[in-house]
Amino acid sequence: MDKIKILKVEPGKPPCVKEIANDFKASQVEVEGDIECVGFGDGCVAVINAEGKLNGMQPNRRNGDDIICGPFFICGDSPDGDFISLTEQQIEEYTRRFGEIEQFTGQEPELEPHMTSSLFKKVTGQWKGNGTDTAV
Repeated sequence: MDKIKILKVEPGKPPCVKEIANDFKASQVEVEGDIECVGFGDGCVAVINAEGKLNGMQPNRRNGDDIICGPFFICGDSPDGDFISLTEQQIEEYTRRFGEIEQFTGQEPELEPHMTSSLFKKVTGQWKGNGTDTAV
């Protein structure tokens, strides 16, 4: 079984480096449920609990204009879409980025679960979005 080096980020704790089996089940164990990947655009992804907000998991860290709830981990993402080990440089970068243990009141609007929705209409024989997409 192949293993990958990840950076695990749990609520109320500093990030820590660990090795996990490189398979779907091990990823689910780390996030305590179904997984969802959030790309950073630099060859790394955050693997989060897909229903963390819906299940009322503890707020963990801010990521842009959202708050990740529940434990998550960061790993590399190959060009083929496979999870791969983080490099030492990536570990340092993401340890700095998520190193601060954040405090939340529970009243943050980002903690409200929301769905992605798009309205489409057929224009000149092609389907077009109307620009009302919202982020998850």
